[in-house]
Amino acid sequence: MNDQNHLETQSIINMNLVNVPHITDYLPHLKKHTSPLEHNHFYHPSEGFYLSSSDVILRRTIFDTSDNNTLSSLAYHRAGPRKEILYDPQNVRVAIVTCGGLCPGLNTVIRELVVGLWEQYGVREIFGIKAGYRGFYSMEPVRLDVKMVHNWHKRGGTVLETSRGGFDLAKIVNAIEDHGFNQVYIIGGDGTLRGAVKIFNEIQRRKLYVGVAAIPKTVDNDVGIIDRSFGFQTAVEKAQQAISAAHVEAESAPNGIGLVKLMGRSTGHIALSATLSSRDVDCCLIPENEFFLEGEGGLFEFLGDRLKQNGHAVVVVAEGAGQDIIPRTDAQKQERDESGNPVFLDVGVWLKSELKSWWERDHKGELFTVKYIDPTYMIRAVTANATDNLYCTLLAHSAIHGVMAGYTGFVAGPINGNYAYIPMDEIAVTKNQVDTKDHNWAWVRSVTTQPDFERN
Repeated sequence: MNDQNHLETQSIINMNLVNVPHITDYLPHLKKHTSPLEHNHFYHPSEGFYLSSSDVILRRTIFDTSDNNTLSSLAYHRAGPRKEILYDPQNVRVAIVTCGGLCPGLNTVIRELVVGLWEQYGVREIFGIKAGYRGFYSMEPVRLDVKMVHNWHKRGGTVLETSRGGFDLAKIVNAIEDHGFNQVYIIGGDGTLRGAVKIFNEIQRRKLYVGVAAIPKTVDNDVGIIDRSFGFQTAVEKAQQAISAAHVEAESAPNGIGLVKLMGRSTGHIALSATLSSRDVDCCLIPENEFFLEGEGGLFEFLGDRLKQNGHAVVVVAEGAGQDIIPRTDAQKQERDESGNPVFLDVGVWLKSELKSWWERDHKGELFTVKYIDPTYMIRAVTANATDNLYCTLLAHSAIHGVMAGYTGFVAGPINGNYAYIPMDEIAVTKNQVDTKDHNWAWVRSVTTQPDFERN
């Protein structure tokens, strides 16, 4: 071993443990119980089966050891069963709610929360909240059991129904208290997570014996810290099918362009991954990378060259791309949806129109076709594939083990392939955007040979 290699192996990693809220932080005298898993005949707990607060996962796993011999990384508590829990399962009363848009895997998460609570911990008081946050105070909870949810993982959407908006903090927490819920599982995206933080803070302020866990949901994969959000891999798989159809349409017409709009309001992960996996895409447009249409280095010039070379082209655009260059009225600039997000104009329809105008202006008399495919609702409404179904199962069971152990105000999710507990308030403000300076975007540029769209 040479001296340089020897120095690298001696590097020290300082772990900065991120503390997850615990219900004993404000209710310090709760009685501890032995986990029912100890007596569950499906399990044979052995050494290493139960985890403790000393089991941690590093957030950062890649280091440049030439920089400094003292390295640092945040660390998170590892998700999994604990031998001692802070709830008597016979007195547990659970609420499960889905909020926001649809996503492949929602029903799998609900099913596995019910099955995990019922079969592993013996909980029998499990309720579904209908129609999102507003369902807490405007509808009666629906009792759930393992027989009812048996086949839910084979269905798209959410059987509990969902909606955007309807967040009224006082009414929601009052309803939790009035119904006697002492465990609440919230499934939703970034807006839902921000609401979950407020619910947890209010429960903590009132010193209620209620554990709150969130399971992040977004097909866009824009939730930060965790490796990926559930439904993403299913979305990429379905997006690839749409791209294949666009490619067939494009190559079957003279000067044919297949235009596919994919989900991705603020991040282009679906578009990026579908582009890399399909290899039929000539240009990928994402929110993180600005583009322009006219002039040298613009989209029209690139597509014109591609049509001359191949006779056809395929363009993939994420829904949040190009929003800054689509003309808007003053009223459109002010529009917000039920969750308070800016209302996006349809970049696919706009781009299709612009492509036709460009061709008619610069290539009069030549045949030209644009086939526009928007698979948005098909993608988010389908059942989860095998990979996402497995992932949803592990997410649900991780959340259950955490709440039972007394953790609260947390999100369950994978970090570097291992499941962890992450403070809700930390993950609610962290985004996972495509880094256009890293190798993933470089791979897109290399397989499409598209321009960087930087003006000279």
